[in-house]
Amino acid sequence: MRRSLALISLVVLVLTGILMVADAWARAGRGGSSGSRGSRSYSAPMRPSSPTPTPARPSSPSGFDQGSRSGMSRGLMGGIAGFMLGGLLGSLLFGGMGGGLGGGIGMLDILIVGALVMLGLAWWRRRQQTPVLAGGSAYTAPPQDRTPSYPTGWSGQGGGQAQTSTAELAGPSDLDRGIGHIRQMDSGFEPARVAEVASDAFFKVQAAWTQRDMGAVRGLLTPDMHASLKQQCDQLRAERRVNRLENIAVRTAEVTEAWQESGQDFVTVHFLASVLDYTTDESGRQVLEGNRTEPVKFEEFWTFTRPVGPNPWTLSAIQQAV
Repeated sequence: MRRSLALISLVVLVLTGILMVADAWARAGRGGSSGSRGSRSYSAPMRPSSPTPTPARPSSPSGFDQGSRSGMSRGLMGGIAGFMLGGLLGSLLFGGMGGGLGGGIGMLDILIVGALVMLGLAWWRRRQQTPVLAGGSAYTAPPQDRTPSYPTGWSGQGGGQAQTSTAELAGPSDLDRGIGHIRQMDSGFEPARVAEVASDAFFKVQAAWTQRDMGAVRGLLTPDMHASLKQQCDQLRAERRVNRLENIAVRTAEVTEAWQESGQDFVTVHFLASVLDYTTDESGRQVLEGNRTEPVKFEEFWTFTRPVGPNPWTLSAIQQAV
């Protein structure tokens, strides 16, 4: 009975924590995903590209590489874990040795499990250590880590040694292609400028959300997005609640997607920001959700659209990072 009560209490605590976090993430759109991204509405938005070079690792002697070692480690640790679990279940079902005949875990069981855990951890640490190559032999990079070499004097630009990057070999990215398509009808299109325009819209929409009045930003929203946010504001009014957003700080605003379809330009801007996000009654005295003093960090993707060409952008979708 005591074990059942303890398990129920643990589940309640976990669920309470999850619900408290969900309530605190309100803001414009109530922390959910809404609107349309054209044909990409049901696909995850592209995250910012921040490539980090992976350092080359020396190959282990005798062909025994890190992947094989880690696989064997996992196998041995899995076997130890299975043995321990089997021993514990056996103790619970048939009674332990050394004082566990009453249906519990005996002292001998505990000693055996402890010894197995210590042996497993010691073995794990030893196997995780990278072996040092003896004899001072030079390390030769594997084929995927080597820089392409060319004949002396060969050049694609009239002299010197050619330098070909991985990006050049892979070709333009999806973002680069989208920017190129948009510039065909708007030669002055610049992602940095679009990010600034999106940031202005971000602050204006959040302010309108706090006022529970989307009329002031109607020109910044597509008709569908305006209808969706207005419905949520009307619901807040009906509940006599105010979702207050204060001290908004945008850490990054970066265009991560750009494309065209059906005579429309689309761009997605990734926002990383923090805000004091809490909900009160209409008097503002009682906090119903969130916290007045603890800012919350959030990550969202705002998609904007316009007719092809140098036209104003309007917000068409808000999606949460997953």
